[in-house]
Amino acid sequence: MPTSGSKALKLSWQVACVCLLGIFVPALVTSLGYSLTDALGPGPGFFPFWLSLIGAALSAAILVQVKLAKAAEGTAIGLAPDRRTALQAIGVLIALTAAAALFEPLGYRLTVLPFILGVLLILGARSPIAIALTALAGSFGVFHVFYHWLKVPLPIGAFGV
Repeated sequence: MPTSGSKALKLSWQVACVCLLGIFVPALVTSLGYSLTDALGPGPGFFPFWLSLIGAALSAAILVQVKLAKAAEGTAIGLAPDRRTALQAIGVLIALTAAAALFEPLGYRLTVLPFILGVLLILGARSPIAIALTALAGSFGVFHVFYHWLKVPLPIGAFGV
């Protein structure tokens, strides 16, 4: 069945949302089998429950939004990304791979700080103050909240930072 570019794009969003719901809803049901809290704070089901609930709600909202939107007829929309977007996606994938490899040896803070700096630069952020504040909050701030307040163990790394 041939479809126009905008109809194909709308259909691809709907398929993606249904696939995401197919991941989030079983994860939500599975997380209900674990406790949300324990004596030390968040229990083993805390993060899976909230992440799957938020993911399912966002997927459903996007699905409804795409379903209610009217497809623009006669508009040529390419499904393949342009060169700049493809390079950004490849850069983010490389940064994610490097971060996953460096979590244990360097620790959370020393891995996430350059990761956030790099990803923001790759995605086109240009405000040095905003980039620095976001990277500091995302690395040292998030570590402080999770490690000290929520008592969630995060990798410290060989340098103890």
